[in-house]
Amino acid sequence: MAELAYKSALIVGAGQGLSGSVAKLFVGHGLKVTLAARSVDDLAPLVEEIGCDAFACDASDAAQVAKLFADLDGAGAAPDVVVYNPSYRTRGPLVDLDPVEVQRTLTVSAFGGFLVAQQAVRRMLPKRHGAVLFTGASASVKGYPLSAPFAMGKFALRGFAQSIARELAPQGIHVAHFVIDGGIRS
Repeated sequence: MAELAYKSALIVGAGQGLSGSVAKLFVGHGLKVTLAARSVDDLAPLVEEIGCDAFACDASDAAQVAKLFADLDGAGAAPDVVVYNPSYRTRGPLVDLDPVEVQRTLTVSAFGGFLVAQQAVRRMLPKRHGAVLFTGASASVKGYPLSAPFAMGKFALRGFAQSIARELAPQGIHVAHFVIDGGIRS
């Protein structure tokens, strides 16, 4: 079977660091890139540099994620590669953690990944082609002291990725989770 080329990518949780580097790499390989972040103001230099579009979207909000993909559909820009990079971190001793902040960590780190993947895969399944990529951290495989909420979210995201990878691979959709650690220079 001939290898299908990827033509367009959506990077959710975009910023100047990792996702900015991935966006530049994709553009360098000829993909049309779209960025999405809660606030697109900080993305202006990257948008100008690589000539892409940016959309405001809180990935943990189902309505905003649905609107993002509907807007991309309307522009004829449904992506065949989606990178999920949002993260939210709450740190501290277990007994001092604010439950609202812990819930926010889980919602952004894991539930948002579900929302974005679901919308992306709905568009990829009819073509039997696409890739959904999730960024993790060593917290995806090892919990650290004072960082339980982050570990919970990243473990959940990794488990989700493993589950849907097994479900979707036979249908032509590649799913991967990458453990990436360390500070990234913008």
